[in-house]
Amino acid sequence: MQKAAFSIINYRFDKVSINLSNHKSNDLCLDFDTKGLYDKNNSTFELIFSIKVFNENSIENPFVEVQCNGIFKFDNNTAFGEIPDFFYRNCIAILFPFLRAYISMITIQSNVPGIILPTLNLTSLEDKLKHNTSLK
Repeated sequence: MQKAAFSIINYRFDKVSINLSNHKSNDLCLDFDTKGLYDKNNSTFELIFSIKVFNENSIENPFVEVQCNGIFKFDNNTAFGEIPDFFYRNCIAILFPFLRAYISMITIQSNVPGIILPTLNLTSLEDKLKHNTSLK
C-alpha cells in the first residue's frame, strides 16, 4: 500500500459564536470560507475553514459561526507550486466532519434542538481555497 502524500496532524476551533435568538426557522443556509497558509520550511499547510449558519435572507445575522484551523503535513518537502490539486478538495473533506460534529455538539449542549448539518460535497470550495492560499 502506498503511503499518503499528506496527513492531518492537528485541528482546533479558534472562533465560536452562537446567537440562537437569530435562529428563526428550521430552514438552514450555510456560507463557507476557506483560506490556506503553506509553510515551506516544515511542509505544513494550515487550512482556515469557517462556516456560518443562518436562516434564509439573513446572512448578516448568523446564529452559528465557527472557525476551525487544521494543520496538514506533507510527507516530503513539497514546494508551494507542487501542492497537488487533489489536496485542496481533500483537506476540506477531511476537516468538514469535525466542524459538522462540533456544531451539533455545541447546539445540543445549549439545551435546544441540535443543529445537524447534512453531509455535503464541498468540491466547489477547492478553487476558492487554492486562490486564497499563500506562503507563510
